[in-house]
Amino acid sequence: MRTLLAALFCGLMITANAQTTDHPTQKIGYAESDYILSQLPDFKKIESELKTHGAQLENQMKAKYDDYQAKLKAYQGMPATTPDAIKSDKERELAALQENMQKFQQDAQSSYQKKQTDLMDPIYKKIGKAIEEVAKENGFSFIINPQLANGGDILLFSDEKFNISDLVLKKLGVTPVPPTATTPPKTN
Repeated sequence: MRTLLAALFCGLMITANAQTTDHPTQKIGYAESDYILSQLPDFKKIESELKTHGAQLENQMKAKYDDYQAKLKAYQGMPATTPDAIKSDKERELAALQENMQKFQQDAQSSYQKKQTDLMDPIYKKIGKAIEEVAKENGFSFIINPQLANGGDILLFSDEKFNISDLVLKKLGVTPVPPTATTPPKTN
């Protein structure tokens, strides 16, 4: 998918460069999102909050695991003369504890991811808006992200006048339909 995006971006750049007679010279810049994040005081607070939340979840999981291990050890230490009914009851209890631990682990993962999303989305929007404003103020046509380690976007800002999507559709024999009011416009 990234290769496709990079190829489309290169194609866009070649096409845009071929049209320089119609448009002024283009400025391309880049923004290192990881660097920007690392410099924000808000991000440091978010990292701390996520670390605390993660530690709480780990402690709860450890308590559940320790409880399970203690009951497993007690079950394994039962004398051979223990009635089958008691063994069966302990086996059901252990199975329920194991199932409970697995569910807790899944819920904890979901909880952590939700908290991360809830905390990071506003900061990503804030950075995106700042990138767009800086790009416009300084006459950049495109701002790219040179680091794609975390699956981020390659193109952080693009001047809409260089969008060739409608031209491509026309070349393919498709008449472009303008977006309706119900379709939210693409934001960078």
